[in-house]
Amino acid sequence: MPVLNIAMVGSDDLAREIAKPTDQRDVHTYVHKESGSDGPRILSLIRPAKYPERLRPFLNALSAARVGIVEVSGIDATLGEALVAFASSGLTKGIAVINPPQGEWVDEDQVKMLFKQAGLSEWIFAKGDGIGLRNMLYDLMDAISDELKANAEAPLVIPVDQHFNVKGIGLVAIGYVQSGTVNVHDDLVLLPANGTGNAKSLQVMDDDVPAARAGDRVGLALRNAKEDHLGSGTLLVRPAVEDKKTNTSIPLAVVAHHRSKLELKRSPFQKRVLAEGDVIHASVDLQFVVGRIASVDGENAVVSWENPLFIRRENPEPTLIAQLDSKPRIMGSGRLECLE
Repeated sequence: MPVLNIAMVGSDDLAREIAKPTDQRDVHTYVHKESGSDGPRILSLIRPAKYPERLRPFLNALSAARVGIVEVSGIDATLGEALVAFASSGLTKGIAVINPPQGEWVDEDQVKMLFKQAGLSEWIFAKGDGIGLRNMLYDLMDAISDELKANAEAPLVIPVDQHFNVKGIGLVAIGYVQSGTVNVHDDLVLLPANGTGNAKSLQVMDDDVPAARAGDRVGLALRNAKEDHLGSGTLLVRPAVEDKKTNTSIPLAVVAHHRSKLELKRSPFQKRVLAEGDVIHASVDLQFVVGRIASVDGENAVVSWENPLFIRRENPEPTLIAQLDSKPRIMGSGRLECLE
């Protein structure tokens, strides 16, 4: 069933008007399911509860999402940073809800100008009505249906954010299917450990399923996999194929970057420029990797990564570049070329 993941910056109250809460950790999730002409369709809100104090859960929500929601309660630095992050992540479609505290007022024209300056001119402004917002989100789902379908047919990439052993089942890995489709019995490679495993069974929303596709949050019971091959930043992909008999050559879906040439598209609200020796963080496909700038030439830089950064070989997602001591912390989006 099609799933639309939505990154949300806003209140728990507004999220509960749109969907039912399902998970309440650092990232709160809310799900609404209803039947469409082609079967059930799911809206999944991903709300980083501790943003702006903690940046990484917000970046992870942006990585998993295809559209966004921002509840505007005031005009401040946090709003500016959030808008920059959405734009830098390529989430050019979304909904803004102006909802100031009782007795206060927010200038809607000023907010619209900020969205436009950040690169979010396509976002829709709406009232904070749960049913109306759900309908608008389903309209956005229809608008990007071709993109969602193409993503489900792309090479498989699943970042793992949790793993544990379950009695009677074994090793289970949980994560969002970022692209592609995984089937029961598929062989998988666990990066960066280069371990292997097999998808013994799959669960989506607590239901056993034969396959999980892009957008699904899936639990995979892994056969013949080692627990120490799973950790923060682990990606599951299909094995490379080299078959001389059929002249078939299919590489891994991702390329490991140890050093990269970075072409930075700096956000319009960011005055700081990169300098040699700077420490940066790259966020893409739910990875959060530390790098150090080795050299700079204008908006281009060479970066050495503390751990391998995996970038999709085909149609890579925007890599969001952050500096945790900057204001805003988001520098912009980067295009990476692998140097080694």
